[in-house]
Amino acid sequence: MRPPSRPPIPPILRIANGTFYRHHPSSASSQPNPPFFNDLNFEIPTRTTESPRHWCIVGPSLSGKTTFLQALRGQHISVPPGARSWPYLSTDQVPDRLRTPSRAIRYVGFDGEQVGGLSGPATSAYLAARYESLREDTDFSLRDFLLGNTVLNPLQSPAQVEHELPPGLLDRVVSDLRLGPLLDLPVAFLSNGQGRRARIARALLRTPEVLLLDEPFMGLDPPTVASLSGLLRSMAERAAPRLVLTARPQDPIPEWITHLIYLRSDCQVGSMGEKDVVMEGLRKYVTGVWKGTLAEDETLPVRALAEMGKALTTEGVVGEALGEGGSGQGHTAEEVTEAPDLPGRQAEGEPLVEMDGVQVRYGDKIALGNWTEETPWGPKTGLVWTVRRGERWGCFGPNGSGKTTLVSLLCSDHPQTYSLPIRLFGRSRLPEPGSGQRLPLTYWDIQRRIGHSSPEVHQHMPTYLSVRQVLENAWADTFKGVPKLDDDARAKVEATLRWFAPELNPNHLHQEKVAGNDSTESLRWADDHLFGRLSFSAQRVALFLRAVIKNPDVVVLDEAFGGMDEKVRDKCMLFLVRGEAKTYDAAGKVVDSEVAEKAEVRVGGLSPDQALVCISHLKEEMPDCVREWICLPEANEGLPARFGRFDGPLRTDERRWRELWKM
Repeated sequence: MRPPSRPPIPPILRIANGTFYRHHPSSASSQPNPPFFNDLNFEIPTRTTESPRHWCIVGPSLSGKTTFLQALRGQHISVPPGARSWPYLSTDQVPDRLRTPSRAIRYVGFDGEQVGGLSGPATSAYLAARYESLREDTDFSLRDFLLGNTVLNPLQSPAQVEHELPPGLLDRVVSDLRLGPLLDLPVAFLSNGQGRRARIARALLRTPEVLLLDEPFMGLDPPTVASLSGLLRSMAERAAPRLVLTARPQDPIPEWITHLIYLRSDCQVGSMGEKDVVMEGLRKYVTGVWKGTLAEDETLPVRALAEMGKALTTEGVVGEALGEGGSGQGHTAEEVTEAPDLPGRQAEGEPLVEMDGVQVRYGDKIALGNWTEETPWGPKTGLVWTVRRGERWGCFGPNGSGKTTLVSLLCSDHPQTYSLPIRLFGRSRLPEPGSGQRLPLTYWDIQRRIGHSSPEVHQHMPTYLSVRQVLENAWADTFKGVPKLDDDARAKVEATLRWFAPELNPNHLHQEKVAGNDSTESLRWADDHLFGRLSFSAQRVALFLRAVIKNPDVVVLDEAFGGMDEKVRDKCMLFLVRGEAKTYDAAGKVVDSEVAEKAEVRVGGLSPDQALVCISHLKEEMPDCVREWICLPEANEGLPARFGRFDGPLRTDERRWRELWKM
């Protein structure tokens, strides 16, 4: 007699013909409430099988990648209500603490809210606080952050009781994510890449059943991406925890991913299934549209698919994008910049930033400048670097090499700018001998002449500001200050909001077009929508515009294009160089805009009097006008920074990229 078979273990998550809404469809609301992911069928199994499923959700900006992850955790309204369930969480095999989806299914995102969460319960009012030597009570160490010890007054406000960690888990997670040397540092000192690994580690220490990673590779250097991908692969193969990732179309997909979901621009599933099957279907679609045998679906734009298809392997990024070898695959570098150098650029502009042997120390730790450089005046310890008017710099280096510290010095956010040999706009931060009555530059003087977008700015930008207020904040002294606006500034804000309404207005696709050009009516959305409620991509667009809108002497873009898809990124890059004067036609070619033809351009692009400093780990996110470059060495390597000049745009030439990274 055969023993009775064991009943199958139910899946962790089951969605059967579910449709989702932000608000209940029968509720009265002034905001559009379209359905998304209509009739969705999706499961996350409890255990690995002979044919495991490792999912990655891909889609352009505003396609709903984060919304999809939120739906998996129980957010948003499911219709019918029973279409979404978590059967396994109701069994006696699950610890009590994991019986709710929000605990069993952990989300790790990298938007402004998540960045703020890394620094503890309070965020400082200004960026310089990150680098102060005097620590505040809220400056918890990385060890405290990982263990959840981030409550100031536990007697008055008890901390959420965390479960006892399994033996060896903390050591293993810290070792796997290479966080050991950082455990006693304040989390505010962590670089972008280190902070990302810290958030993943904290989620893993909660031993969830499922870990949702929202664009985990964004903003990381190539070696770190390869290392993190290998770590995630081992987790996926052990199903400890089960992983669901998201990615943009231009991001290489880890080779261990087995299944894909491609989202359309209207928050609906365009294709779902095995990776190879989905990729082949999308390839046929792109080829058919370019050959004219298929009509392009406006919710499935070919340009968003052009860079998709490359794989992330242990050997690096390999494979061919869907757009390679075809036509109409997006904007070329020449189309974006229209010339190798901007018209009227000075051969030798006035120095705006001068660093003459800069070395940043925190006690015995050297964060930047741990080397000696040869100069025409002899050896010099620390970084020697000059940024002049008209120059377009790219700043590179591995995570932890000091790029964020360098930007903080350039923007005068770092307190050590007072004591280091740094001159900004021809003047020191301290009184100079023989300067007569001329006072040194103040922090506010410098901020008025620099436009800055970075993950740190994203962290500090108040989420309660409206979209309009974020752009107007370019004329304020602080993030929460009152902007000093004149008629020209107001006109620039209005023009920029109209230009980027499709990217900034969450309801752009669902609202009726407002007749005429009445600013009060057509731009009311900019006052109604708050920065904190925008998608991550829209937040990045708003911060980019805040950095460039007032045409400052120096524009600093630190990972400013991260989170944008190819179409939005290219629009921002064209706006950076040409302002409102140029736009793209239906064929993707750069043409004169309507406002240029009417001689009504309010916001221009970079001028020969401005300097640009751009930081990114992706060549596709480096503006084509960048020519000068600096590459910082690995931390404490002892080698000096390398300098050079590109002979053309970086993002269209793999050879330049490999030479830069010595690959």
